[in-house]
Amino acid sequence: MERIRLGRTGVEVPAIGVGTWAHGGPNENESGDAVGWSGHDDVLARRALVRAWELGLTHWDTADVYGSGRSERLIGSLWGRVPRDEIFLASKVGWAKGGHEGWYHPELVRSRLERSLAYLATDRIDLYYFHHCDFGPDDERLDGALELFARFRDEGKVRFVGLSDWDPAKVARLAPRVEPDVIQVYRNVVDDEYAASGLQAWVEANDAGAAFFSPLKHGLLLGKYDEPPEFPAGDFRAGVEEFRDPAFLARTRRARDAARERFADRPEPVLHALTGALLADADNACVLLGQRDPEQVEAAAAVGAALSPEDAAWVRRQYRQG
Repeated sequence: MERIRLGRTGVEVPAIGVGTWAHGGPNENESGDAVGWSGHDDVLARRALVRAWELGLTHWDTADVYGSGRSERLIGSLWGRVPRDEIFLASKVGWAKGGHEGWYHPELVRSRLERSLAYLATDRIDLYYFHHCDFGPDDERLDGALELFARFRDEGKVRFVGLSDWDPAKVARLAPRVEPDVIQVYRNVVDDEYAASGLQAWVEANDAGAAFFSPLKHGLLLGKYDEPPEFPAGDFRAGVEEFRDPAFLARTRRARDAARERFADRPEPVLHALTGALLADADNACVLLGQRDPEQVEAAAAVGAALSPEDAAWVRRQYRQG
């Protein structure tokens, strides 16, 4: 497994991290919106995490809201089989209001950290993210949140601070104030504002680490759908419009076939193309892949090498132009 230095944390992690959003199963948030994934199985997920550790995939990423804590509890149940000290463990807080008017209420953040520590069965979280960049009107709750995170570090409950959001531009705006050790943003070869938003420049200038989530666009870019799929209640993917677009699905199948041909010497040619393109211009970055069963872990462990600039540009053309 290729390894990278996660910016100024100084920690070496695999180029491919283990994303556990789907380990929470189907779920709805406080507003009744679908925010989970169907098809989850706790037994398979535990086997997947153990196999990930065996293969050197030791950066595990979760959050307090994944299955309302289900993902964290699943991870915390494994320390008898997996050495805790060998896992670089990341979690997040922010996507729950807990009855408060806005996000990041200090009482809720504190209680959520303590809950995450209990669910994860650990005394510290290696990397703790602000899960999004909405700190209220004029960022009125940001200073208080920063002070709270600083106390978490002083208490030894958090090692490094991260800042995450779906929108790289929001992270770029707040990064100079938050000064995160690591940023986490949505990025794939179709949806990519990492450079255009100015975030890439900030990351490089400040020696921050980066983690890219949903590199497969929720599985769409693998080209495995012949027709629009149906998702049950609680599955986030039901709200992603490209799943209902036959033309987009056809484009991904064509791009999949082209990648299989161009990278035929690789054990996982399509996955190699989609992850390697994101690593091509980001030395301090890793890619978070959802890994729900041992088969997906085996595939993830076979990739992680950065593409050449020429190959990365070729991959983007295939998926954007078909």
